[in-house]
Amino acid sequence: MAPPVAAPPTGRTTLQHLRSLGSGPRGLTEAEAERRLVRYGENVPPGTRRLSWPRLAARSLRDPFTGVLLCLGLVSAAVAAWGTACVILVLVSVSCGLRSAGERRADTAMAGLRDLVATTATVLRRADDASGPPGEREIPVSQLVPGDVVRLGPGDLVPADVRLLRAQGLSVQQAALTGESVPVEKYAVDLPEVGESAHLCFQGASVASGSASAVVLATGADTRFAAAHNTAGARLTASAFDRSVHGISWTLIRFMLLTPPLVLMASAALRGRGLETLPFAVAVAVGLTPEMLPVIVTTALARGSALLARTHGVIVKRLPALHDIGAVDILCVDKTGTLTQDRPAVEPSRTDPEALHWAAVSAWWTLQLADLPAPDALDEAVITEDPAACDEYDGITALPFDPVRRLATAVVRRPGALGTVTLAVKGAVENVLERCALDDAERASLLDKAAAMSADGLRLLAVATAERPARQRPYGPADERGLTFTGFVAFTDALVPTAAQALRDLGERGVTVKVITGDHPGTAARALRDLGLDPGDVRTADSLDTVTDAELAQLARRTTVFARCTPADKARIVTALRADGETTVGYLGDGVNDLPALRAADVGICPRDAVPVARETADIILTEARRSDAAAGVAMNAPPAETLPANAPPAKDLTAIGHAITAGRHSSGNIATYLRVTLSSNLGNVIAMLSAGLLLPFLPMLPAQVLAQNLCFDAAQLSFAFDRPAASVLRRPTTLRPRDFLRFITGFGVLNAAADLATFGALALALHSGTGPHEAAFHSGWFTENLLTQGLVMLLLRTGRTHTPGPVRWAVAALAVVGLALPLTPAAHLLGMTPLPLLYYALLAGVLTLYAIALTAVKRRYAREG
Repeated sequence: MAPPVAAPPTGRTTLQHLRSLGSGPRGLTEAEAERRLVRYGENVPPGTRRLSWPRLAARSLRDPFTGVLLCLGLVSAAVAAWGTACVILVLVSVSCGLRSAGERRADTAMAGLRDLVATTATVLRRADDASGPPGEREIPVSQLVPGDVVRLGPGDLVPADVRLLRAQGLSVQQAALTGESVPVEKYAVDLPEVGESAHLCFQGASVASGSASAVVLATGADTRFAAAHNTAGARLTASAFDRSVHGISWTLIRFMLLTPPLVLMASAALRGRGLETLPFAVAVAVGLTPEMLPVIVTTALARGSALLARTHGVIVKRLPALHDIGAVDILCVDKTGTLTQDRPAVEPSRTDPEALHWAAVSAWWTLQLADLPAPDALDEAVITEDPAACDEYDGITALPFDPVRRLATAVVRRPGALGTVTLAVKGAVENVLERCALDDAERASLLDKAAAMSADGLRLLAVATAERPARQRPYGPADERGLTFTGFVAFTDALVPTAAQALRDLGERGVTVKVITGDHPGTAARALRDLGLDPGDVRTADSLDTVTDAELAQLARRTTVFARCTPADKARIVTALRADGETTVGYLGDGVNDLPALRAADVGICPRDAVPVARETADIILTEARRSDAAAGVAMNAPPAETLPANAPPAKDLTAIGHAITAGRHSSGNIATYLRVTLSSNLGNVIAMLSAGLLLPFLPMLPAQVLAQNLCFDAAQLSFAFDRPAASVLRRPTTLRPRDFLRFITGFGVLNAAADLATFGALALALHSGTGPHEAAFHSGWFTENLLTQGLVMLLLRTGRTHTPGPVRWAVAALAVVGLALPLTPAAHLLGMTPLPLLYYALLAGVLTLYAIALTAVKRRYAREG
């Protein structure tokens, strides 16, 4: 765990610290607090400012393929192909607008989440008269300044980095900082600071029990929260989406850069043409480009993100993250606060019933009779498990828990049992056993049993009782001797109710789950066994110190659980899993100690109750809590809602991860289908255009006709963003791998070119037997064939279902109507086309039939080999 950057200088006492802050136990005056607020700024987490529309639009333009389209638009404008330039500009504008709108919606949802977080703190402030008495006030957390004195009580969030001035039975839950699920005891000791001392509390922790007053040491950008955020830095490497898009874009850029020079040189060498073929060469390059890619990608991802937010409460902050989560092969998760809740639960199968009974009696009456009751999570757990035990006794007095004795005692009397009282003692195993009337062998045996249970991931309370004569004299620690050992109460981490179902869903979707936690190895292994997973050989972070990064990459693939991990360890493991460039890794965490791993992963995920800085860092937020219906409890083998503590927060719904993965695969599947269809079709057209350009004495297609054809095809392909992929696409990770696409489009592109060349033969036969302008008729015939073959490719190569009408089938029908009807309309003359003889349509039907048969056969062979 990284040391707190904002920790106070070492070697100072409390008094020295107060003097250096210009403060005291009575707090600051209002005037001084206002001056310090101006000087230090508001106490807000880093990265909470919303991006403006211009910045969102500028970020959208950084997409490499958008840059390619803009370059093509400039080249088109340079050769006076204004229609092509305008179309490209419109496509880029639509894509950037859709992407910016989607990310703006996510930003607005995040601002709403921030407003749900508790935002007040109890502070001591004095009037401007420095000699006046201090008064307690509730102020927004953002208004805290260094030197303020704050009050802390059970359930409070620590609002800033503070040093304790006074503390009574204080323990804090700092799992968000360290990953450990056990509350940590804190004391207002006046000792020099050494690292993370017991008298320091940091922003992001919460008070589990007790109360305290503390002076604020650091706020805002100077807190440990900010230090962790800054240490995490930017994303370490490109995400899966970035790698995919960059690979495909650069492959296409190479083709597009080569195409115009090849066309010009071939035309000059074989036909003696000069720069008059430049517009045609640019049109060929544009024809190779899937210019609708930014629009299709943005529409598919924005639609999926909006649907996730509306139906499952999942906020996708960065649209490409939806593709990334659909491509996830390995999901790394933190344990504490993610798979488990930040509270213990009694493990009935490993607990002595009588020990549980007396532990509940001790907990209840200690809380009822103590002068300053300090409930903790273990007390709540045993009382919840055996609430009836409290009604069987009358409380006499209590000896609360203290860190020296490490136990608590309640003195109770059974109704009607005059003259006798019972001491119900619970506490740490060693401390209780040494007060029991046991011989050395019995004590050693019980200690061995406790060690074995602890190694199995259980936390233990030892319970003992003693009968004593009733008396008027006060009871004290001296009475806690000669006890009769009753048994152990075993605790496990309370599981998130939906965790088991979520893990099963991930396994069915082909996602491997790995747990990376800062907690004890036994505790982590126990949680996984309770969730139905085999933890295997648990590795601790210290065993990785001598392992190279290459060795760690292999080890990480074989290991399910890593324990005792620091934030740097978590990031290193995630980076190792991503090292081959073929694996997409997600990380689910909720604490400050998860920030580096959230940054290192392809996609960072966190629940809504994560610390604010984790929510700001993550790409996807799970905002919807589990509905407390009985069916959910039975299905997940979880306790019904009524058995949870009254103050327990709603359980997070981890099954939303499965829905997010499905939505990501849905969108990515549609994008992949679009790319396969359009690239193979475009490659075939380019090959045919180059061949025709070399064989014919005229241009095979006019630039205006190329533009009209592309507009029709592009409009039809927009339907892919609304298609429904086949179930097989949703069962495995979906990635856009350039090598896979190159193999696919090469095979189907050559097949498409063969269909075009066959059409040339049909045109030659049909036109040879007829009369009229052969050049215009050739343009018309190839225009019609191109739209019909592209429609066939859309219909036969898509991955979605075909037995019901859908957007793709309607788009193909419209494309066929345009292809057949346009040469017969008055608009044909404007585009340089003319009606065709009936013989051509008969020959074309034969070509299309053979083409459809060939497409189906090659698709089946490709599916078998892939």
